[in-house]
Amino acid sequence: MNIILTAENSGIFGYVNYLVDKNRQEITDTLLNGLQRLEYRGYDSAGLAIDGDKKKEVLVLKEVGKVKALRELVDTSTKDKSKVFNAHVGIAHTRWATHGSPSRLNAHPHRSNVENEFVVVHNGIISNYREIRALLESKGFVFETETDTECIAKLAKYVYDINKHRNLDFTGLMKLVLVELEGSYGLLMKSVHFPNELIATRKGSPLLVGIKSEKKLKVDFVDVEFPDIKVTGASDEPVVTNGDDSFETPTAANGNILSPAGNIRLSNQPVGINGYLSPNTAYANGTDLHRAVSRAFMSDEGVPIPTEFFLASDLAAVVERTKKVIYLEDDDIAHIYDGGLHIHRVRREEGQSTVRSIQTIEMELKQIMKGNFEHFMLKEIFEQPESILNAMRGRINFEDKTVRLGGLSTYLSTIRRSRRIIMIACGTSYHSCLATRDLFEELTDIPIAVEVASYFADRRPPLFRDDTCIFVSQSGETYDTLTALKYCAERGALCVGIVNTVGSALSRETQCGVHINAGPEIGVASTKAYTSQFIALVMMALSLSEDSLSKHQRRIEIITELGKMSDYIKNVLNLNDKIKTLAASGLSSKSSMIVLGRGYQYATALEGALKIKEISYIHSEGILFGELKHGPLALIDETMPIVMIATKDSIYNDVVNSAQQVGARGGTPIVVCNPGEDAVTAMTPPENSLEVPQTADCLQGLVNIVVFQLLSYWLAVKRGHDPDQPRNLAKAVTTA
Repeated sequence: MNIILTAENSGIFGYVNYLVDKNRQEITDTLLNGLQRLEYRGYDSAGLAIDGDKKKEVLVLKEVGKVKALRELVDTSTKDKSKVFNAHVGIAHTRWATHGSPSRLNAHPHRSNVENEFVVVHNGIISNYREIRALLESKGFVFETETDTECIAKLAKYVYDINKHRNLDFTGLMKLVLVELEGSYGLLMKSVHFPNELIATRKGSPLLVGIKSEKKLKVDFVDVEFPDIKVTGASDEPVVTNGDDSFETPTAANGNILSPAGNIRLSNQPVGINGYLSPNTAYANGTDLHRAVSRAFMSDEGVPIPTEFFLASDLAAVVERTKKVIYLEDDDIAHIYDGGLHIHRVRREEGQSTVRSIQTIEMELKQIMKGNFEHFMLKEIFEQPESILNAMRGRINFEDKTVRLGGLSTYLSTIRRSRRIIMIACGTSYHSCLATRDLFEELTDIPIAVEVASYFADRRPPLFRDDTCIFVSQSGETYDTLTALKYCAERGALCVGIVNTVGSALSRETQCGVHINAGPEIGVASTKAYTSQFIALVMMALSLSEDSLSKHQRRIEIITELGKMSDYIKNVLNLNDKIKTLAASGLSSKSSMIVLGRGYQYATALEGALKIKEISYIHSEGILFGELKHGPLALIDETMPIVMIATKDSIYNDVVNSAQQVGARGGTPIVVCNPGEDAVTAMTPPENSLEVPQTADCLQGLVNIVVFQLLSYWLAVKRGHDPDQPRNLAKAVTTA
């Protein structure tokens, strides 16, 4: 896999209206509101592209900063906002970049040339963009930006120019462009040459299509259009066509002309002689693909119905507009024109679905609104008593003390026979795996490994067909996790997904799994998704041990305590004012902090430290109590803020002994403990003691972590930072 430093994790949104009158103001409002819902995915710059007043005119507006800044730029535009469009395509983008400074130039949409013949918005990475750029520069193209995305728009222009006499339709053009791209992408493209048409395609980045129609759709699916296999060509290279302008990419079996190292053929051999984009390539008959009919969008009289399409990286951006959505799959090419949605594939593979279902979503707009809370993060922290119940609802019978996970039921026996279980995740999801590893080992007697997805993908360790790999991700689109998933699937391991987002790549590409049902999580720092992942993994461990008599009493204890968990978390939320005061008492002025935990609470210490550093920008480190004397103790003095997790469990006495080492060196810790723990509360003033309910040792982390979520939130607010949109971070990391 060719990974480069150029990477963007962003939000893309598109809006198409057909036979639905919308003025320019309404169109830009729809685009900007969609971007606003996606701003958690990126917020260093934003832009949009809409039609101008003249024929073949595209307006591109871009601004540095959040969507609010773009809205102000749009509002000051001199273009006639009352102009009505009966059919129109608009695309928009909010950017989070790790390469190329935030600027109007680097903001999306990117253009093919100054005439804006092709404009594109893109989420992902194009790993061979340097080769494409070098080729296009040799052909006279001038690049304006530092991004990899610009090469897509300019490549589209180049392909269009050398194939003008072929009468290519937009889908055929895009297929020729995509065959040259390596990497990951979710992208939207519009062009003056294909007015009122939109192309949307994805590979490794999420993309969905929302549908709103004046009449009920005739069917609840869209047919996937595959090429009919026949080979024609005037050049030496075979081209697989379907009697129109679509084609099948040559493979090694039918005459692949691309080098193993990537599409170097483009840059070291003149296109138009023997290259893949040769003008000698024959397109059968030059006929127009528009003869295809999208039957879902036709009336009984056989004419198109008034329809609106909303394309987005995330469901949150379309939920206020429609409940009908299609989740695109990798390598789908969606072509919207004349009120219809057509989904194409370059090639047909064995077992591939021939339709994409139109799904009805249940999410409500109020679920993604702040309500009475100042920030989404605080709202989501306070939603946890309900979100953990949603994770358990219909799965745990608290009367019979049984657990049933429908998504795993047919695979439980296979998992029980596993040589080992490997948990693979990133960031907060990784910590949820660490938090439940000990319980998995205790209940299943199977060796458990917990891996950071990026490191696992780099190492490519030995893997066996009788291994079970559990992939955990809130978004289900995390780049490193999906890379690891691909590696494991190729080696025949059973792949299990624990994911929040229905229809995500992770939920589609794993063989079985559990949706955590946490609901939309807008704040960049994960809170309720962590506790719901924790619950889902605990339920999985309980399911795997249901046939073990020796574990019966332990299972009863855990299920009983899970039934009380919502009330326990409500109890911790009552500490909100005390934690707010504590954060304002001088703690917020510190530059470093240490969080200490042991046993089950080591994962809590790591996750707590992560929350503090990513939201408040205070350097914080989660450390095992047992490791203090192996180096970290040198950091302890009266000025170093220390948070100790000292809740009761089987190693409580060891925690107390370690805590006394901190006190002996002048440390005045903040203590998270259970009521009545005089041995640790005596070490610190009453205002530094945070008492939380006691529960089963393996579940105590669910209670304790809420303290750190609140603490990190109030530290961020006190320091003047936006906890919903921390600098340099984005919600779903869909790039390398």
